[in-house]
Amino acid sequence: MSITIYHNAHCGTSRNTLALIRNSGAEPTVIEYLKTPPDRTTLQRLIAQMGVPVRDVLRQKGTPYDELGLDDPKWTDEQLLDFIVAHPILMNRPIVETPLGTRLCRPSEAVLDILPQPQRGAFTKEDGEAVVDAEGRRIGSR
Repeated sequence: MSITIYHNAHCGTSRNTLALIRNSGAEPTVIEYLKTPPDRTTLQRLIAQMGVPVRDVLRQKGTPYDELGLDDPKWTDEQLLDFIVAHPILMNRPIVETPLGTRLCRPSEAVLDILPQPQRGAFTKEDGEAVVDAEGRRIGSR
């Protein structure tokens, strides 16, 4: 069972997502994408697997998004990929790949939809929000 998380340890959502993966009993491959950024081919593959537009993986807050004018619709997907490769901080996180799919896990509990194994116990996010009960069931499950 292979799980990979593109992780930023300074991001609470990313830390919560990693903790949820571990709460299922899995130990993922953790790629700190700011230290080891994915190459263009990997980015294209991840985005294709998620089935989302390139713009959906762009992060605005705390990035050069505004100064680069990335809100301008003139930028093609190829150009946006170039920006992400040049400035990895532009990649929104965390992105998680599992045998059941690839997803941008915002909010962190979105990872529950693609984990092969159930949660092993209760889980509460860093902000105090309970998302999994003591029996490993999602709270407020859809």
